Amino acid sequence: MHHLIGGLNVSRETMDRLTHFEALTQKWTRTINLVSRDSQADIWSRHILDSAQLFDLGHNFKGKWLDIGSGGGFPGVVAAILLADQDADCTITLLESDQRKAAFLRTAIRECGVAGEILTGRIESAPQAHADTLTARALAPVADLLAHAERHLTENGIALFHKGRNYEEEVAAARENWHFDLVAHQSQTAVDARIIELRNIRRAIA
Repeated sequence: MHHLIGGLNVSRETMDRLTHFEALTQKWTRTINLVSRDSQADIWSRHILDSAQLFDLGHNFKGKWLDIGSGGGFPGVVAAILLADQDADCTITLLESDQRKAAFLRTAIRECGVAGEILTGRIESAPQAHADTLTARALAPVADLLAHAERHLTENGIALFHKGRNYEEEVAAARENWHFDLVAHQSQTAVDARIIELRNIRRAIA
């Protein structure tokens, strides 16, 4: 029996892994602030499904995927679980500066039985990742994320950022110092949210 998650038909085993990850998040949130209190009761739709919809954008994820500021594992751990189901030719690395959250991420990856590297450190000082895909969710304004993308993405890489209702203002501010191609995908979990897809990121020359 298969289930539809994030535009993918996934196996029962993957559903079990996602459910286990949800339970782990609930458990650890009692002592570490992994998700906000108002969203804790609905981790499945507010966080797991929101993360999984990256796979409904039509991309065939290959090569290196770097998730920055991974926090509670959204979208990083969800992506690792879904990549395992696809047997994809893609390796994922989760970068998190908070030691306690990094410990949670290592536990989640191990207990869910999927592949993923956890790095602890600041994004701006981490070794260049040469990633083909860069993701971030609820981390920083677009302009700041572009600086991270410039450092860690390959020339032809893509950045996928979850953004809320103010995304257009953030994009406009970023365009003052950056050039990029952008596609804004409507979120399936929040009417005023978008997943913005950016390519050909380069600094504007004054």
